[in-house]
Amino acid sequence: MAVARSTVEHVSIWPSLPLASWSATAATLHMWTQIVGKIRLALSPPVNHWWQVPLYVSARGLSTSVIPYGDRSFEMEFDFLGHNLEIRESNRLTKYIPLFPRSVADFYRELMAVLHAILIDVKIWPTPVEIADAIPFADDTVHTAYDPEAVSKFHHILMRLDCVFKEFRGGFLGKVSPVHFFWGSFDLAVTRFSGRRAPERVGADSITREAYSHECSSAGFWPGSVGGPVNDAAFYSYAAPEPQGYSQHPVRPAGAFYHPELKEFILMYEDVRNASSPGRALREFLQGTYEAAAVSGKWDREALERRADAQPSGSTTGAQI
Repeated sequence: MAVARSTVEHVSIWPSLPLASWSATAATLHMWTQIVGKIRLALSPPVNHWWQVPLYVSARGLSTSVIPYGDRSFEMEFDFLGHNLEIRESNRLTKYIPLFPRSVADFYRELMAVLHAILIDVKIWPTPVEIADAIPFADDTVHTAYDPEAVSKFHHILMRLDCVFKEFRGGFLGKVSPVHFFWGSFDLAVTRFSGRRAPERVGADSITREAYSHECSSAGFWPGSVGGPVNDAAFYSYAAPEPQGYSQHPVRPAGAFYHPELKEFILMYEDVRNASSPGRALREFLQGTYEAAAVSGKWDREALERRADAQPSGSTTGAQI
């Protein structure tokens, strides 16, 4: 049966979500995702590059995917449409933890109590990671904000980006990560690998050593950080290790630039959102920054890349069966 691949890009509005409009909510949500992510980490078997750690974009929010627990399994999903954390257990039991303006400490206590009540006992490192001045979850009464409209917009953005990132991922024949949401850094990312081992980083801890054991080009999106080097939503892309000439390589679209402090290419989300075709602008950034890594790093592109005329039939933009 022939499958017709649509060549029409469906252009629609990408939501505006300046960090300043929801920074308090983002900070609270970041802590909540860390708690859920740490539970997944504690109970999941290890995978290369810590791929057992992230969350995944779902139709309603962010999911852990299935977590094994003895002869049972369960999953947890942030439902950003109904505004609950859903805990679905393989014996058909579902529990709901409501998402509303509440402290991290309150959320943490309820979640651990609910898990204990359904006979899932888990110990996690009870302090956030990858942030300054971390407050233990049980003591965090500082982060209490939750704006459901902003969170729903954030999810809307993540769904659009997840589709584009997956399309980009599909153009690579070599080793490539799933599209992850990393709760430590609170970003959505996808990573391509050259197939070669990377030189070991001097002084690297066990997490960094495993994450960057092989040459890679990684791209992603994060909401920005208040007072940080990029203080609003942006796309990023970097190569590890960074090859000579990488930072001088021309990238697209206009507005993308190399950030010397971060050692990453940056493209602000608002520049993409306001483009005539946001999806096309993002694809240009993903492809151009990947090429910066592949050309500068002398990757075997012929072996690693899928030809445009060799794409499988079907399309996420609309196939007719």
